[in-house]
Amino acid sequence: MLHVLIGEDDYSIRQALEEIKKGIGDATALMTNTTVIDGRQATPEQLRAAAGTVPFLAEKRLVIVEGLLERFEPSNRTGRKKATRQSENPEACRAIAESAARMPDFAEVVVLGGRVGGTNPMLRALSALTKVKVFPLLKDDSLRRWIGQRVSGAGGAIAPGAVDLLVTFVGRDLWTMASEVDKLLNFAGERRIEAEDVREAVSGAREANVFAMIDAIMESRVGRAEELFQQLLREGAAPSQLLAMLARQVRLIFQVKELRGQRVPRNEIQSRLGLKSDFVVGKAWGQGDRYTTSRLREVYHRLLETDLSIKTGKYEGELALNILIAELGQRASA
Repeated sequence: MLHVLIGEDDYSIRQALEEIKKGIGDATALMTNTTVIDGRQATPEQLRAAAGTVPFLAEKRLVIVEGLLERFEPSNRTGRKKATRQSENPEACRAIAESAARMPDFAEVVVLGGRVGGTNPMLRALSALTKVKVFPLLKDDSLRRWIGQRVSGAGGAIAPGAVDLLVTFVGRDLWTMASEVDKLLNFAGERRIEAEDVREAVSGAREANVFAMIDAIMESRVGRAEELFQQLLREGAAPSQLLAMLARQVRLIFQVKELRGQRVPRNEIQSRLGLKSDFVVGKAWGQGDRYTTSRLREVYHRLLETDLSIKTGKYEGELALNILIAELGQRASA
């Protein structure tokens, strides 16, 4: 049987693959009857050989093919200047599709792909052979339902406000979301997960406080910056870690501001910078509007100088950050 699983939600694709594995039979037997193929280089002969090998002490053989659909993606979608030789050759596409159509009954062939366009010739060819399952990134109510189902499936409960905060802090990356939900279930124990639990336990909450600290530093609110700094220290963040987070966030704000100036769309900016959290993108977007390029450069260079002063032993970490906050506040208000 042929399965085609595509989409940007890699977590759900992998979960669907696990369900296919469970349906095949014994996990131990499957280990010796599974072949993973790099579809970017695979030939029709390799696919037929992998799927045609009789399973050993089992009824089924599993063949997982990755990268095949991306190989035939039109070059204007992938950003490449020139398509690969295979993607230019419709005969290669036809030959592989014909091989997929003639797989033996004992073979379960799973083709995995990411973001694939409707004009992809391989996708169109495989669509004629089986139903394609698409897994887009969840958002809004769909994402909230997913969180609720994962919590209830583990025997827990979660307040609506806590769900909203999770969506804000974590975004649509289900790998991270699953980890944070599991962490919250352990944190809350038998009681319901509340919004305060999310603020205290979820890593994104710390990132939110770092953004708030940047705002306070940029706007010369020294007292608020100091307050947030001490709060983050109490939560277990090391001065060196906070300095690295501050530098990363300021760099992101600068990059987002620069790309916006080039009229790059928001979703493309998010993709280029490898940002999975909508919260991080939104904060960097808003802060880029509020602060000048010169102010961002000034703060970033002072962060690097502070890092050097700690590494050379000139100042202890906490003291160095306190000096940084005070100096930036004075400089901006002068």
